[in-house]
Amino acid sequence: MNDLILCLKTAVKNTRISIHTNREQLFLITVKHPGEKLSEFQSVNDQFEYRKDIVLNELKKADFDFNDIAIIVCKGGVIKPMDGGVYLVNDAMLKDLSRPMADHESNLGVLIANEIAKLSSRDTKAIIVDPACVDEMDEIAKISGMPDITRKSILHTLSQRTVAESFARAIGKDYNSINVIVAHIGTGITVGAHRKGKIVDVNNGLAGDGPMSSQRAGSLPVAQLINLCYSGKYTRQEMMRKVCGNGGLRGYLGTSDALKIEKMIKEGDEKAELVYRAMAYQVAKEIASQSAVLMGEVDGILLTGGIAYSRLIVEEITKRVKHIADVSIYPGENEMRALAASGLMVLNNEVEAKEYV
Repeated sequence: MNDLILCLKTAVKNTRISIHTNREQLFLITVKHPGEKLSEFQSVNDQFEYRKDIVLNELKKADFDFNDIAIIVCKGGVIKPMDGGVYLVNDAMLKDLSRPMADHESNLGVLIANEIAKLSSRDTKAIIVDPACVDEMDEIAKISGMPDITRKSILHTLSQRTVAESFARAIGKDYNSINVIVAHIGTGITVGAHRKGKIVDVNNGLAGDGPMSSQRAGSLPVAQLINLCYSGKYTRQEMMRKVCGNGGLRGYLGTSDALKIEKMIKEGDEKAELVYRAMAYQVAKEIASQSAVLMGEVDGILLTGGIAYSRLIVEEITKRVKHIADVSIYPGENEMRALAASGLMVLNNEVEAKEYV
């Protein structure tokens, strides 16, 4: 019997599946989900059966035996705030995911991992690693300006931590000894201040603050937002969709596809260029604000995520922040191998998975 590591990442537009043994990747596939199919579901959690069946079918097509899977690893969902690290999927976590803090695609990975673990005749563990709800923020960073509202930590924890650790290795230092600013630029955008191994401040990239992204509005003028809420034009649900889902690039340009937008720009669309550059401008502003959190002691600025492939975006950000620290680019997704590495450490008893309570 083999000790395979199954890794799952459920994102907005796709599901990524990989199989590893020790440090070797045996299988990787990204299944894209058509927008018209996803629009059939009222909520993200309603996609569970659809996405679970896709994962099961892909594993069967690749001829993997469920009994060979020793551990299943996923990013984890948006549940209660927690320290970073590795957690067992347990009844308490599943209960919280039945009424999650946010209707987010990462929740599905946990539910699917739990179901697949049941298909094995061995004691297959399901774990999550550095979920979006990791909270390492300084207390001072949680003060919003209104006692009724506390700033929350919701970010691309695994993505940010993975590239920060890669950068530390590249410069011959330990992640726990450096200060870096990491910007994950994708469907959502989060910019985190990493101080000696802890993410001590970050914008809430789901429906909170910070730069606008491909589908999310980011920080907004408060009085105008309140007026819009009470205008009678929109329900609460419609306003939430304007902030998260139909905001950002999609709200201005009718599409969240960066490649389509860059094509529009090449064809002379001045509005598309202005809005696209504005997103980069806002990311640069957020990076600059996080440099103040680190008191100017910044060893590097790291850009990652799907839109970090864009030369236009990278150049627009870099020219505005290069005076703070050197900018390093880690484009795309760097998470599947990080998930597998965590799974291997649990199997080898190098790391103990924590109990979620």
